[in-house]
Formats: sequence, C-alpha cells, structure tokens
Amino acid sequence: MITEKFKYHKLERIDENGTRLYKCPDESLVTSVTRILSATKDTTHLDNWKKKVGERRADEIRNEAATVGTFMHKCLECHILKEEYVKFNPYFQQAKMMSEVIIEQGLNNVSEIWGTEVMLYYPGKYAGTTDLVGIHEDQETIMDFKQTNKPKKREWIDDYFCQLAAYAQAHNKIYGTNIKRGVIFMCSRDYQYQQFEMEGNDFDIFSEKWFKRVDEFYASK
Repeated sequence: MITEKFKYHKLERIDENGTRLYKCPDESLVTSVTRILSATKDTTHLDNWKKKVGERRADEIRNEAATVGTFMHKCLECHILKEEYVKFNPYFQQAKMMSEVIIEQGLNNVSEIWGTEVMLYYPGKYAGTTDLVGIHEDQETIMDFKQTNKPKKREWIDDYFCQLAAYAQAHNKIYGTNIKRGVIFMCSRDYQYQQFEMEGNDFDIFSEKWFKRVDEFYASK
C-alpha cells in the first residue's frame, strides 16, 4: 500500500544522440544520474575483465544480467502495486524468485511506501528514477533494488551509494525533506541476499563524492 505523502513529478525521458535526458517541470533538460556515473567512473577493472573474457562474451553477460535485472525490478514494482506480472522468457522465473528473496528479506522491514519508480530531479544538475522511497526500519530512506551475478563486497559498490545520495539530495531539494539514509536490497543469481546501508557520516561522504562527479561531468563537456 502506497502512502501518497508527496505529489511526485512525472518527468519526460528524452533520448538525444544516445544520451538519456530528463525534462524538468521548468522545461530544462538535465542528464540522468546513471549517465553521469557511467561517464565519470574508473573503467580499469571493467576494461581488464573485457580483455579476459573477450568483447563478445562480455556483451552476452551484460545483456543477460540486464534482462534479469529488468524483470526483477518489474516483479518488485508489481508486488508493491499489487499488480500481476508474467513474462514468457527463459530468465523470467529466475528474476521472479530473486524478487521474492528481496520481498521476504528486505521489504519486510519497510513500514511505509511513499512511491515506487519515483522520478527525482535536482534543478539544473541531474535527474533519475529511484526504486522506492519511504520508511525502512523507522527511518526515511531512499531504496534501490540490485541484481548481481555474484555477491558483492561493500567496497565494490561506491557508485551505488553515490546514486542513493543523488536521489536523496534531489528529494530533499524539491520536497523539503531531510533524508540522509539509503539502502540497497541486492540478490545474486544464486539467490543470496545482501543489504547495504548508507547513513550518518557515510551519507555526507558519498554526497560530496557525488557532487564532485557532477562537476567533473559538466566540466568535461
């Protein structure tokens, strides 16, 4: 059940020369959070991995993971909205089972949902869509769902924390909130659940890192 605490804006997505832009209520166009993170990340590890497995195999792995991730996210969104969702696809059943792991081990601690697939923007800077906003473990929280081919260590997911900080800062800017907490609900392809929380000093650290990435992105244009 969604508690409509805020009237969230529906932003138009525009693809311009392969780049996703969002149209804000003032008609300005801003770059997506994911685009900024992608353009400013250190790709050394990724480049080495592609050399190891080969370009073609790397594309296959990425496309398969993206398909599973898309289905998993949709399963979770439909669970929250109490809608039916079925796909006749070889990866759908796995994605559905992964979503059930997150429902049982992550969403059970969410006591209030303000919105799912919430579009957020920071005027003149960026916009994006977060999976969930609401109350988790009695605290106002930005939440995102992630699938992974294998379990991850906390030190590997700085970009996920920057993403949470970006959404929280945008929410605070537009809706006058003071959200300083983000949570990642993650499930691997072999159904191992992980939960990563960002709050307190970590929130300040990753907010600073995020805005530095934003400045770096626009400085490179």
